[in-house]
Amino acid sequence: MDEFWVFGYGSLMWNPGFSYEERIQGRMIGYRRSLCVRSWHHRGTKETPGLVLGLDRGGSCRGVAFRVALRDREETIEYLRQRELVTFVYRERVLPVRLDDGRKVQALAYVVDRTHHQYGGVVSVTEAARIVNRAVGVSGPNPVYVANTVAHLREMGIRDHWLEQVAAEIARLEGVEV
Repeated sequence: MDEFWVFGYGSLMWNPGFSYEERIQGRMIGYRRSLCVRSWHHRGTKETPGLVLGLDRGGSCRGVAFRVALRDREETIEYLRQRELVTFVYRERVLPVRLDDGRKVQALAYVVDRTHHQYGGVVSVTEAARIVNRAVGVSGPNPVYVANTVAHLREMGIRDHWLEQVAAEIARLEGVEV
């Protein structure tokens, strides 16, 4: 392997936590960003779980690819495993990504395990907003997580219409004008 790439679709995009030599936006085909992981620690509780992002099958996902120096490969993988595989709701995969400059690379990504007990499945905008709106965990309110994610995506010029609709519905439920 002459290059090592990592694909981020959520907080990894703006807070990677590892050193990299190149950062470029790209698209992964066959997977989409989704609020499909039940969170009962960071953004919810066992009694009132929240929803956090997962990379789920179907569609496509705009995100950020990071080229990591080969000398930093093992250290980066170890860091990502500690960050992403805490409850093993994600599976480590190497998947194709088309970078915005036209290159095609293979990138390490963490996709949701649909057989894991934290997998929340496919939910509607209304159902996602209802679940998120009532959840709070040790890292704070679930609605703040969704709003911050949408804001970061917009700052990066990435539109996620489904997630934006969820954020708008949460705001409606909270009586806030968007």
